[in-house]
Amino acid sequence: MQTLLGLAPLLRQSLSGADLSSLGQALIQRANSDSNDSAALMDAAILMQFRGQHDLAMELQREALKIDRQYQVQSSRPARLNLLGIVAPGELMANVPLECLLEDSDIGLTLHYATAEEANAEDFSPSQLPDHDLLFVAIGESDTNRPLLDAWQPRLTDWPKPVINPPQAILRTARDLAHRFLSDIPGVLAPPTWRLDQGQIQTIIAQGHFFPTPPDSSPESIPLILRPVDSHAGQGLVKTESNDEFLTALAAFPNQEVFLSPFIDYQSEDGLYRKYRIVMIDGQPFACHMASSKNWMIHYLNAGMEDSEEKRAEEAAFMANFEQDFALRHGEALTALQAAVGLDYIGIDCAELRDGNLFIFEVDPAMVVHAMDPIDLYPYKQPAMRKIFDAFDALLTRRAQETPEPSGIG
Repeated sequence: MQTLLGLAPLLRQSLSGADLSSLGQALIQRANSDSNDSAALMDAAILMQFRGQHDLAMELQREALKIDRQYQVQSSRPARLNLLGIVAPGELMANVPLECLLEDSDIGLTLHYATAEEANAEDFSPSQLPDHDLLFVAIGESDTNRPLLDAWQPRLTDWPKPVINPPQAILRTARDLAHRFLSDIPGVLAPPTWRLDQGQIQTIIAQGHFFPTPPDSSPESIPLILRPVDSHAGQGLVKTESNDEFLTALAAFPNQEVFLSPFIDYQSEDGLYRKYRIVMIDGQPFACHMASSKNWMIHYLNAGMEDSEEKRAEEAAFMANFEQDFALRHGEALTALQAAVGLDYIGIDCAELRDGNLFIFEVDPAMVVHAMDPIDLYPYKQPAMRKIFDAFDALLTRRAQETPEPSGIG
């Protein structure tokens, strides 16, 4: 099994502004010199994603996975536990960022790039995978990954080692499914999301009305939100204020399926929109970040946090007072949310409404979580992220000591 530099050290260098071009060239030269050096190809694929060269990155990854689908992640510390991460091929956001959660940890990490074919094989056996103390299904929910999760679910039901984040629970985080599990939780607003295929889209456009009869109840009014299926970070996200705008927006998705949901006005009394990222680990909430903006379509990277000392001060206060403030107000709702989905580790993007309810944008275990923001600008993030990493370590340590139980959930 080959050893990767891996995501964490490469991402840290990239975010620090380091010039990684020479490293990228060296990795390609390594792969050219040794046709079996799949680790060099995998690390090079990560660098190409940082540079926005998606097609090249995926080609390098495909070539690497033809050679080997199992990789040890480089570590400077002896391992007291061995974690096996089941991951999916694809972009960085396809999987839980285990390497960032375990940066500088004494928990060893091996990644297995899974396929549906191996899970469906009649002669499949757990012994075909690297030795491990516990297994973490790090695959995020998406159209691409759904067949993979479906295939692995029955294999992991009676796994000989503890399993964290079973596939069937991950599937519950789909945008058009999550509200079914969350909508009845007191203190939570999780609006329904409908998925429109091209047939439905063309029917809507032809009839000239904002929505036909869907599988269940339909939104009764606009504004409405449209986004391409499997999109992230606001890519392709559109708010439509009228029927004409809605039809025009639909026509802009000629070859895609889209998600449709009602727009919820989550503007605070001071006129700003605030988005919170919370991580739930083993029933406990932790602050990951908070961003504020005058724009409703807010993401941490477009909120101007690095340019505003005032915004950073507010985020620092949010993190410092999290246990006595946000977590105290919403602790019961967040704990119930995690239990409803059935994942030991999950990310939540949310907002606070003026009525005190928690408005859920998305639940997803594969959300970006790291401690690599510049310390000179964000010194307050280090202790907050340390709490997340310590809790994740404690979760793995506790689960590794348990007798495996069937991972199937209702």
